[in-house]
Amino acid sequence: MENLIRYLIESLGFVIERLTWVSILDLAIVTLIFFGLLTLLRDTQAMVLLRGVLLLVVLGSLLNSTEVLPAFSWLVRTTLPALVLAIPVIFAPEIRRGLERLGRAGFIFGNGKALPGTLKSITAVVNASLRLSDRRHGALIILQRLDNLEEFVRTGVIVDAQVTPELILQVFYPNTPLHDGAVILEGSRMLAAACVMPLSASGVLAHTPDRQLGLRHRAALGISEVSDAVVVVISEESGTISVVHDGRMIRRLDADRLENILKAFFSPTAQRQGLTEIFKGIYPNWKKPGGEVH
Repeated sequence: MENLIRYLIESLGFVIERLTWVSILDLAIVTLIFFGLLTLLRDTQAMVLLRGVLLLVVLGSLLNSTEVLPAFSWLVRTTLPALVLAIPVIFAPEIRRGLERLGRAGFIFGNGKALPGTLKSITAVVNASLRLSDRRHGALIILQRLDNLEEFVRTGVIVDAQVTPELILQVFYPNTPLHDGAVILEGSRMLAAACVMPLSASGVLAHTPDRQLGLRHRAALGISEVSDAVVVVISEESGTISVVHDGRMIRRLDADRLENILKAFFSPTAQRQGLTEIFKGIYPNWKKPGGEVH
């Protein structure tokens, strides 16, 4: 035991003696890169895939180091290069989203100011949401933030009109051509309607008491998992108003809470905060008063 402790101390002293400012900077850069990647992948399906890949690599390396399994060692040596080449394909959406954010000046140096007319659009969304809720008309409203949603805009019908409560109500009136899908708002403009959103595969709704929530809520979770957009979803069955961001959902919101949450998302100080942090910032003593975080 004493020999082991002495060996560890000597090894630590050996490392410290050769530690320079350049090596410290080198370690700091590598640490920041890994921290940024993990932050980007946090709470996404890619994190689950990454854990699986790392587990396979670790197990493969351990088993490959033994000489009693020659066939398995050959399999690991053969498949690992292919796995490395497959990683960019598996994580293609996350890599693209990260490069898009990095390419925007606002990602690092921006002040996070909302686009002109955003607050006016928020007022229109709140008014329309209340009326849609009273009428039990389902709706899916996407408010674009920093991530570009052009690929989803192309799946719908281009509107490019000023956002008003009447326009939102007309779009989501039952059995009209544009009611089935999502509308995407950018600043004071409605870019498109009847847009197709990706469905969430995270299984969040399956682990909640509200398992009756359907495709509209899965679509709201899905777009929030692949972008930083803020989503307002109104249930057609119950009229419940919910806000979704970053794969999390707060339900059963009234007008004041809905407006406060949306305004907080587009304020300069909270531009990059998550849904739970923003909600707690608005209500310091919040303990799920009628709203539920999933």
